[in-house]
Amino acid sequence: MAVNETERRAMSRALELATLGPRGVNPQVGAVILAPDGEIIAEGWHHGAGTPHAEVDALSKLAPGAARGATAVVTLEPCNHTGRTGPCALALIEAGVSRVVYALDDPGAVSGGGAERLRSAGVSVDAGEQADVAHRIIEGWLTAQRLGRPHVTVKWAQSLDGRAAASDGSSQWITGSAARADVHRRRADADAIAVGTGTVLTDDPSLTARDGDALFEDQPVPVVIGSRTTPEEAAIRRHPQAPLFYDTHDLHAVLADLHSRGIQSVFVEGGPTLASAFVAAGLVDRVLAYIAPVLLGGDRLALTDIGVSSIDAAHRLTIEEWLPLGADLLAIAAPAHSPEEGI
Repeated sequence: MAVNETERRAMSRALELATLGPRGVNPQVGAVILAPDGEIIAEGWHHGAGTPHAEVDALSKLAPGAARGATAVVTLEPCNHTGRTGPCALALIEAGVSRVVYALDDPGAVSGGGAERLRSAGVSVDAGEQADVAHRIIEGWLTAQRLGRPHVTVKWAQSLDGRAAASDGSSQWITGSAARADVHRRRADADAIAVGTGTVLTDDPSLTARDGDALFEDQPVPVVIGSRTTPEEAAIRRHPQAPLFYDTHDLHAVLADLHSRGIQSVFVEGGPTLASAFVAAGLVDRVLAYIAPVLLGGDRLALTDIGVSSIDAAHRLTIEEWLPLGADLLAIAAPAHSPEEGI
């Protein structure tokens, strides 16, 4: 049975609801319950660990029997396991729901399988509606489920000829205000923001996410990687979130520790050395390259040695989007192969 226009609109609403939930060890999920005539009769979302999942949150707002024959539209496949809460697939079956439309399959070995359980109970199931949008909302959680580490985005700003700074080291500002505002919005969407000690000592960044002069409500945890000491008067020490310092060059160990702290997305912004290290280690899930229409020349490259000695060894990317930002251009790219292989 094909997804109809009413169900598509309901999925758009469910995706909006998903973003109301907190980021954390559980995915952000939204749900909408449609009556047989297509009217929305209940909405829900996941409010955090230990609380009812989105489907159950929506069902809880209905009188007993009110969901019989209804359609549940959910952003993630209803779970099929008992944790702090019971399986959502079973809750939908017991409520009498006759159809389920969801966006993304649950990748969990334990929690997955809800769709098959629903079909076995005679429930009509359709998957994949607006999967790309749903993926963007919970990509950190999905990466953590697949790879056991946070989702890593590496960002840099460069001149048209690939330089991150002029010969004297100055780099403020290569890009314009629209590009810088875009960076801050993306910072606010990340759980953590990482720089190297070189960037801290050279630029003294605050690493906050700002909306003009004001701070966004959500602030990434600042992470400093490297063996040099961060001065006590450094701006990063005044960040709203307590900084994390890693006296190591072992990026796998850093990501493992961040993962253990519940951090599921990391925004790497800390200069060519750190960006290149993440690329060379195969630990990049997305690249954000802000390209300004200026020429700088010199040797201050946006990336340094990433372990490529011949064209055959090049790290191939797939462009997801070209986004104009004032006079600048943002290239959003991801590995051309599976994330498990690394960039």
